[in-house]
Amino acid sequence: MLSGSAILLAGLGFTTVINFGYNIAVAQCLGPTAFGHTTAVYTLLILISSVTLSFQILTAKIVAQQTTKQAQAIAYRGFHWRGWAAGILVGLLLLVFQRAVTAYLNLPGPILIELLAVGSAFYVPLGARRGYIQGVCDFRGLAQNLVLEGVFRLGGSLLMIFLGTGVRGVVAANAAAVAMAYLLAKPTLAPPSPSDPKVPVAFSEGLQAAVFFTGQVVINNCDIVVVKHFFSSDAAGIYAAVAMVGRVVFAFSWAVVSGMFPIVAETHGRREEEDHGVLGTSLLLVLGICTVFVVALALAPPAIWTLLFGDQFGAGAVRFSNLLLLYAASTGIYALSVVMIAYEMSRRIANTGWLQLAISGLVIGGIYVFHGSLAEVIWVQIVTMIFLFLCVAIPFVAAWVQRQATRERAAIPGFVKLYRRVSEDEVIAEFLKNDFQCPELQTYQEVANRLVTSPMLSDATENEVRRALLFVRHGALWRELPEGTEWFEADIQRSDLQRIRVFPRAQWRKLAVGDFGITQVARHILDDRYRGRTPEAFRAKIEDIKGHLQRDSTEDAGAVLLIGLNGSGPFTILDGNHRLLAAMLASPQTVDRLRFYCGLSNKMRECCWYETNFSTLLRYARNTVRYFAHDPEKELGRLLEGAGGL
Repeated sequence: MLSGSAILLAGLGFTTVINFGYNIAVAQCLGPTAFGHTTAVYTLLILISSVTLSFQILTAKIVAQQTTKQAQAIAYRGFHWRGWAAGILVGLLLLVFQRAVTAYLNLPGPILIELLAVGSAFYVPLGARRGYIQGVCDFRGLAQNLVLEGVFRLGGSLLMIFLGTGVRGVVAANAAAVAMAYLLAKPTLAPPSPSDPKVPVAFSEGLQAAVFFTGQVVINNCDIVVVKHFFSSDAAGIYAAVAMVGRVVFAFSWAVVSGMFPIVAETHGRREEEDHGVLGTSLLLVLGICTVFVVALALAPPAIWTLLFGDQFGAGAVRFSNLLLLYAASTGIYALSVVMIAYEMSRRIANTGWLQLAISGLVIGGIYVFHGSLAEVIWVQIVTMIFLFLCVAIPFVAAWVQRQATRERAAIPGFVKLYRRVSEDEVIAEFLKNDFQCPELQTYQEVANRLVTSPMLSDATENEVRRALLFVRHGALWRELPEGTEWFEADIQRSDLQRIRVFPRAQWRKLAVGDFGITQVARHILDDRYRGRTPEAFRAKIEDIKGHLQRDSTEDAGAVLLIGLNGSGPFTILDGNHRLLAAMLASPQTVDRLRFYCGLSNKMRECCWYETNFSTLLRYARNTVRYFAHDPEKELGRLLEGAGGL
């Protein structure tokens, strides 16, 4: 999921850069008036994208839910022909109302709408094709298709401008780019069969997608259309350039939403507290992106916009830089609202989607009433976006307050028995016993075998070598533990297992399905419904450890390292995930043979292994940079050489 998201985000970023270059090139070559015409037509295409994106998200979701290639093909074919029907309908509506639309937008002729109608016919079924690509997790193919559409748009527009076709050529290039993207997105499908069953689609999910994207597209683009109607062509062109910068801000913010959505939507069983952490991190990232853009725009010299867009954009009474600043602020506020709306969508049918749609109508009405200047148009959007943000934020704030109030009451009562305080050196020695056979330490297995298998904890030199040996593989992990963490050997009873959660990484995320409690994970690995969530190699490893524990029923089963705030938990497993799970699957008596060490600190929430959020990840990033040049193997070699006789 993470690698796929990274590919998609890279593709989206590259596409945004291409589209930014397209807008600058067209603005430079055609000037404000012609740029306003092309942007108005392109904005209509973006408005139509609410239909396209609805088809894409529905196709992706339904295709992903199918377990066979045949079922995926059936689902896609159903959406594809419906996409063509919707695309042709949109194109016909544009042709029927082409003169009315031309007059409303003050366009030079209806030919621009006719070209848009052709592009629209391809644009809607393109959503179905991209949805299939996304649904089968071909993230690279989806990213490439997005980039290729941008490349065709930019290259075709420059060619048409060079040939002297002006606005018509640029609009034709946009339509051709959509058609080329559609042709290149052709999926490879399983052949149809007469016995193929039908794949049902929930009406409520389709309606939710349509409402969400309609509201989003209208809010992001209606102002350009209305400004084109009320203002002169020159002013509309300048506003289009301002709005284009705002689209860049939203595109980067949407990248964060794209990363958040699959994480939260991954399961309906995820604990609310964990989802709120994902939401908070996403909000902070979007806030950071928008803040950087606003600060950059505030510091940018006005001359840079003349350089980018041409002399005509820097002339007149319009304060271009101030308009950019206002528009970026408006977009930033809206982006924060979208994070929360998308969060609710990923968990359930989102009522906030309807609220967003209603606010989009309020934006249009507000601009119709207040349009004395371009700045006034943007202020209308700022006010309405603040209102939208407050409306969607209040339920989350109320839920957070309630969660904080009930947090202590929800905690498991009682404490685990901490019967012996131990040194960090002893814990490191136990960690190495469990980890010494890993490939990364193969070079040192002969020379350091005695230090690990028969440690002398009273020898300071040995302790120093063992610490350096641990840091060869786990330095980044151990450095995140708060300074002053106290270690205890604990008596973990079977009833205490509900206090323990696995480390939320890799295959454990898929098996946990949102609840990282070790007891929940143990139930899931025995449930055939979750078999497809984890690789067979992972299950084979658990079975191998389980078999070893059952064969050697009299020997020590090893140690499990836990971290927490205090003796009541919850505890996160720092080392021993596989061992504890295998012991639980073997028998209750096998769990009793494990030894448990607890690292406790009232600052443990600062550790990303215990609680993952923006603050702890930032701390981890700082430590990574701080120790980037540190070579743990060189340090270990020096210690081993100095220790000589060990």
